[in-house]
Amino acid sequence: SDYYQLDDLLTPEEKAIRKQVREAVETEIAPIIAKYWERAEFPFEIVPKLANLKVAGGTIKGYDCPGQSVVASAIVLAEIARVDASCSTFIMVHSSLAMLTISMCGNEHQKKKYLPSLAQLDTISCWALTEPNYGSDASSLSTTATKVEGGWKLDGQKRWIGNSTFADILVIFARNTTTNQINGFIVKKGTPGLTVSKIENKIGLRIVQNGDILMKGVFVPDEDRLMGINSFQDTSKVLALSRIMVTWQPIGISMGVYDMCHRYLQERKQFGASLNSFQINQEKLVRMLGNIQAMSLMGWRLCKLYESGKVTPGQASLAKAWNTLRARETVSLGRELLGGNGILSDFLVAKAFCDLEPIHTFEGTYDINALVTGREITGTASFKAPPNRGIRAKL
Repeated sequence: SDYYQLDDLLTPEEKAIRKQVREAVETEIAPIIAKYWERAEFPFEIVPKLANLKVAGGTIKGYDCPGQSVVASAIVLAEIARVDASCSTFIMVHSSLAMLTISMCGNEHQKKKYLPSLAQLDTISCWALTEPNYGSDASSLSTTATKVEGGWKLDGQKRWIGNSTFADILVIFARNTTTNQINGFIVKKGTPGLTVSKIENKIGLRIVQNGDILMKGVFVPDEDRLMGINSFQDTSKVLALSRIMVTWQPIGISMGVYDMCHRYLQERKQFGASLNSFQINQEKLVRMLGNIQAMSLMGWRLCKLYESGKVTPGQASLAKAWNTLRARETVSLGRELLGGNGILSDFLVAKAFCDLEPIHTFEGTYDINALVTGREITGTASFKAPPNRGIRAKL
């Protein structure tokens, strides 16, 4: 699927990481993943295999983390998503959200205490920002943090939190009742007052264990407050990089679907000829291929803008929105090309078709990301409906 030879833009280290991860996930994850997807269960057996790749921590330097380039870290997520988007999301949440928050907003003691075991995947983390009543409008979150002797008391709810049902460490965002600003906290599994329940009946990313988190008087010692988070703007610093990482998941998904379809059309025959000899099938395959080239080049350029300190929120949002839109078209075409087999999870495409839907939504829906870019290029924010000026429709 690398028709325009994106590999020429990569460093030798980035090429090596791509090759290593691709071989590992094709060997270790691809043969077993469909059954876990069907049962909506997490494959804990793959965690040691992912740990052996030494990719957790991504761009973080030191503390046993790999210190990769932004491009390399993005490629890791794409290559895992090429085989399974849920496993890619597991690593993205753990590495590019929770670990990155501790790295960017934690003190030296917290980094030394938590990051090494997280980098080895000996402990697992999640990142809890979204709430039942605040998704796109996350800055209005209502979970509270009240200062008490020796620490903080957290009260509230979180929803759609990936990895939360089994995470050892939960990075929680709450509103300081004194300052009314957003603060960050590290909460350990099993803390009294903390309850996590799995969200059932999802049609996409079924392997990701999304949970509802309920906190009633959860005590967090002062040493586990992330002192670098004092407003929502500090949270946005983490999201600036994680949104770039998410931009590469639809690239990986599309590559996997294209590769499956390309092989399928060569092998399957109808009307006495291979399916790849029919004009309409070639046109669909070419459209898929074109989408992948454009998505990959946009993703690569976005990484380079971040590394040079030039990236803007609008640029990151445009890439995330546009890539998921193009990936939606790509997997839809792939589903058509496989005919009846396109609705079977065994053939990858149906699973990818479903998995892309939540990716189209999380880390900012398509519409919200479009409006972030729209605000940047017009200078006018349009997130909220204009005030009602009392104009009544004429009957």
